[in-house]
Amino acid sequence: MTPYGSDVRRFPPGTAPRPPHAPRTGGSPKMPCGRGRAVRIMAIMNTYVTAPARLGETPLPDGRLLGWAEWGPEDGIPVLLCPGAATSRWLGCGPDAVAALGIRLVSVDRPGLGASSPLPGRGFADFAADLAHLAAVRGLGRPPLIGNSQGAPFALACAEAGVAGAVALVSGADEVAAPEFAAALPPEIRALVERTATDPAGAETFFGGFTADAMRHLVHGNSPDCDLAVYREPHFAAAYRRALDEGFARGAAAGYARDTVLAMGRWPFRLDRIAVPVDLWYGTHDTSHSPDHGALLATRIPGARRHLVPDTGGALLWTHTGPVLTTLLRRAAGTA
Repeated sequence: MTPYGSDVRRFPPGTAPRPPHAPRTGGSPKMPCGRGRAVRIMAIMNTYVTAPARLGETPLPDGRLLGWAEWGPEDGIPVLLCPGAATSRWLGCGPDAVAALGIRLVSVDRPGLGASSPLPGRGFADFAADLAHLAAVRGLGRPPLIGNSQGAPFALACAEAGVAGAVALVSGADEVAAPEFAAALPPEIRALVERTATDPAGAETFFGGFTADAMRHLVHGNSPDCDLAVYREPHFAAAYRRALDEGFARGAAAGYARDTVLAMGRWPFRLDRIAVPVDLWYGTHDTSHSPDHGALLATRIPGARRHLVPDTGGALLWTHTGPVLTTLLRRAAGTA
């Protein structure tokens, strides 16, 4: 739901220019994204989200807790979800598709967000180890994994570490620090990328000033109409508010700020060593998550497939849950 690669979006008034993951509105009018199409989608879907069926916290070897939420049958096909920026386990996706496909959807709080204990100075490998432990303890095997928005690089880190059986990046935050994007980034975004590279501790402190209210305001103020049709739907709006409030419950410095520094910097894992199927999903009207809608990223991951969905924005996880999950299961099974 946020801008290039890190879902940073915009910072509190007067504290910073628009970050790399904030939509590139530039004062131009919002794109309608096929407003009639958005209305038709609303008409055939009862809800985008429902409350979790189960909540829990799993103890980790170092004494921390890892929070999670589940939807679907307990004996269903496990699929893990790495949520977007600063959102907690509470925000799932596509309850109708989850039920129809017999999926056990497990959304996991990254350290410092929601119910998961903070881990100062953590890296991508720490999260991959956390998920590996969760999968072992809860009998999830080597599950398919969804990375939404800022959750995308964390999902890829898990894939590189051998934790995931297949990956779907949905409106995934891209590696904006990649040198190929240097000339394409707006100056204010390039400045934030450079600041993260030269002074990561200072950047993390800076990002720690963000709030749940600022994130909500930014999402609604910079999203195209087709995304607003989702974000303003009453059930979704309530779930998103709760997920953000939980994500920021300990303050941005506990989790979101570290996530953002990691996502905005150079990714330390090797994309060319990912040996599981990866699909990248972007809406053609999404201006928030990747400068090129994942075109470069897809070439860096062996065998990756990129899906561009017309007349849609960054809310694909909720408007197109069925195709995303169906493709993910088939790719994990080797049948697609």
